[in-house]
Amino acid sequence: MAIIPQIFFRWITSAWARTYTRRSEKTLLPSWQATHVEQGRRQLFPKTASRWGQPHGRGQLALFVVAGMLTASGCTSWGDYWRNNMKVGPTYQRPIAPVEPEWIDADDPQVRSECGVESQWWRQFNDPMLDQLVLHAYEQNLSLREAGFRVLASRAAYNITVGGFMPQAQGAIAEYARWQLSNNVSAFQNLSIPPFSLWQTGFNLSWELDLWGKIRRKIESAAAEYQARVEEYDGVLVTLIADVADRYVDYRVACHQVADLQRLLKIQRDSLQVAIDRFEGGITSELDVSQARLNLTKTEALVPYYEREARLATNALCMLLGIPPEDLALRLGEADIPTVPASLVIGIPAELIRRRPDVRQAERLVAAQCAQIGVAEAQLYPSFSINGYLGVYANEIGQLFESDSLYGFVAPVVDWKILNYGRLLNNIRQQDAKFLALSAEYQQTVLRAGREAEDGIVTTIKARIAADKQREAVTAASRSAELVEIQYKEGASDFNRVFVVQQTQVTEQIRLNTSVGGVAKGMIKIYRALGGGWQLRLDALAASGQCCKPLPRVEGTHCDDYIGKQPPAGFDAWCLWTEWLRGKKPR
Repeated sequence: MAIIPQIFFRWITSAWARTYTRRSEKTLLPSWQATHVEQGRRQLFPKTASRWGQPHGRGQLALFVVAGMLTASGCTSWGDYWRNNMKVGPTYQRPIAPVEPEWIDADDPQVRSECGVESQWWRQFNDPMLDQLVLHAYEQNLSLREAGFRVLASRAAYNITVGGFMPQAQGAIAEYARWQLSNNVSAFQNLSIPPFSLWQTGFNLSWELDLWGKIRRKIESAAAEYQARVEEYDGVLVTLIADVADRYVDYRVACHQVADLQRLLKIQRDSLQVAIDRFEGGITSELDVSQARLNLTKTEALVPYYEREARLATNALCMLLGIPPEDLALRLGEADIPTVPASLVIGIPAELIRRRPDVRQAERLVAAQCAQIGVAEAQLYPSFSINGYLGVYANEIGQLFESDSLYGFVAPVVDWKILNYGRLLNNIRQQDAKFLALSAEYQQTVLRAGREAEDGIVTTIKARIAADKQREAVTAASRSAELVEIQYKEGASDFNRVFVVQQTQVTEQIRLNTSVGGVAKGMIKIYRALGGGWQLRLDALAASGQCCKPLPRVEGTHCDDYIGKQPPAGFDAWCLWTEWLRGKKPR
């Protein structure tokens, strides 16, 4: 029967609560701003926009009569409270993500919109040296290790938050004191209390009961932040692999530029010698010699530039590998510029939400902030705590554990911040605004992911076309150089044509190497945008036996797609970070 007055008071004050909520919203924002915020909510959460904008979802305030005072209570209705497993605050729903059903260039034969994007995409280059570099970078890169330690710190913070569900304060106490009253204090002169000792030991605790879900919401927030840290680690791994592949392609392109320039320099030196011989023989003027030497020196000046580019690429590789800068030329050896397969499996745009780590990180941060709204709302309700102490007191240590020395108390405490409602309500509005901001940021991250993927696709397609045409240009330039050289030696052509054709040959050869490298870098850009490569963490753990093999599946999806799901018992869905406890160090 005790609940009937509460329901009665809740019913008779609901109209006042709705009026108060509407007035507070009107005073909080001008009408045009309030409309803008409501439109943003409806775009982010079309199925639940009415819950955010109407008083019946979060705007009802319960009033109870306590010690003759009428005070406001919380914002969550009883129905929502029970449906949320006795937790106040909103139920989290992932914001909608703006993605297209297919890629712009889905009809291009180079694009295959099939499921099952290659996780170890760099192996499509068929370059064993690149495979080794990626594995070494995964094992030794310090930025990746830093991100891994942040995951460990976040997991420890999560465990600390979980511990808050149990008694928040507890301790064992042991104390000894010797007391003697002063005889020079008039208030003590007539007491005649001899000196005495006091021994005590015992236990105390303080436990706040989680009736409104404040602690459980904190645990939800900490878990989502922990998962976001894991996604941050995966994002660093994706970037690391793409950077290693990028710098490796840069090195190969620079080496090929140097090699091709050296080959063309030999041709130009021969042309210079021919010009000198013809000049000394009185056949031509010194102008031919000057033009030949100009061509030669201009080409020679390009060699140090590309040698420098090769060194810069190896220096960057050293940093990515977690080692001091050193000359990697002998280690890398000689090889062709990595070539791209005729077609690439890139899936569909909707898979970006599941595959790309920065998108999933943004979504987890939204979930963490949603739980903070519940934490803020729980402050509106009275908190109930139990304080207690159990111990023994005695004047002599030998009497300490006698039954008459037992001492203890239990003190229930109710803490209700009834005079802070203005601050508490504005704290809820603050957490709500942060939630909406993170939701918009999540949508922006999805849009950016789609744009970057489209950029990578069109870059690869157009770079391949350009490279094919550039090969034709190089073939034509080489043939022209051969013919004009023959004509010059026979006296059928002057050196001006030799000069122009040889310059064109050098330019077109440089462009060809750059175009071939551009195709490879376009493919790298695609898989960087698709979020490919972070699965190396799971593959490496599965191969070493640290992770379940095959990888566990929950409701038909791999363990990494944990959103809204619970991993199997005994399995860390963010895959056993014990690898970071083994003291891995760069060589």
